[in-house]
Amino acid sequence: MNLPQLSEDFPDWQPYAAAHAAPWYGTAAVWRSATTDGFAVLTTISRPGWFGTLAFPFYAGPTNRFDRSNELWVDMIAGQFASVSDTAVFSGTNWLAIETAPDLWEIVGFATASLQSPGRWRLTRLLRGLLGTEDAIANPAPAGARVVVLDGGVKPLPIGSADYGAAWNWRIGASSKPAGDPANLAVSFAPTARGLRPWRPCHARRVNLPGGDIALSWTRRTRAFAGDNWALTEVPLGEAAEGYEIDILNGAALVRTVSGLATPAFTYTVAMRTADFGAPVSGALAVRIAQVGALGRGAILDITL
Repeated sequence: MNLPQLSEDFPDWQPYAAAHAAPWYGTAAVWRSATTDGFAVLTTISRPGWFGTLAFPFYAGPTNRFDRSNELWVDMIAGQFASVSDTAVFSGTNWLAIETAPDLWEIVGFATASLQSPGRWRLTRLLRGLLGTEDAIANPAPAGARVVVLDGGVKPLPIGSADYGAAWNWRIGASSKPAGDPANLAVSFAPTARGLRPWRPCHARRVNLPGGDIALSWTRRTRAFAGDNWALTEVPLGEAAEGYEIDILNGAALVRTVSGLATPAFTYTVAMRTADFGAPVSGALAVRIAQVGALGRGAILDITL
């Protein structure tokens, strides 16, 4: 799974894996090869993961506050849930990942859990788009989408910092068997270093200046875990350097891209608007704003101001 960094204990470029078997075979092995043979054990998993699927479509909801409207119904093949306090959810308890599109995962927390029938759970009081996964919120995520509980059964794959970006061949199965055993799961998976991607900016603002220029500004976020420290006057950058890109849109058409912004601000002048629109339009302005990291653009704020 290409997930955001789940803990400071793991490098931000590493993907994650979980495995389940019934009965559990004690220890699972994860083999890897750049070809179709010569597999070598990369890591082992000693604890089974908790997997499930969405019982019903899961619709978009608010972020940065509790989603009290949606209900998350999941069919679990193993495991059980319990209701917890809001503080526990904020701290990472009752978090799961939902594959809303192929290899695109929204991380959701929940405070209330109730068993509806054997294996089927109703989860409410939700926190959506956690760890910068707002861009993975679907409307809706389809019934049958995979669900993985983010607990000790999910383990980072210890790949090196030069190993992401290319597809590898993988085998997952009982560590007591060889990589070529036909019972092993064979998959092709490309680590994308999802944890290196900057989070979506927020609090975009527009101010119409005297003379007709438009001042645009926004607030950056950080993927650094120290950003949760409320004693800080400014959250740490989390990137090697601060940088942004902004797109100006005319309907669905891209009319201007501005790169190399070192601060979260841009002045859209009358001359620019005349060049882009044929006139210095002053109405609503559609923009896309992204912080730039080691791998390029991060998650995009798509907004009309």
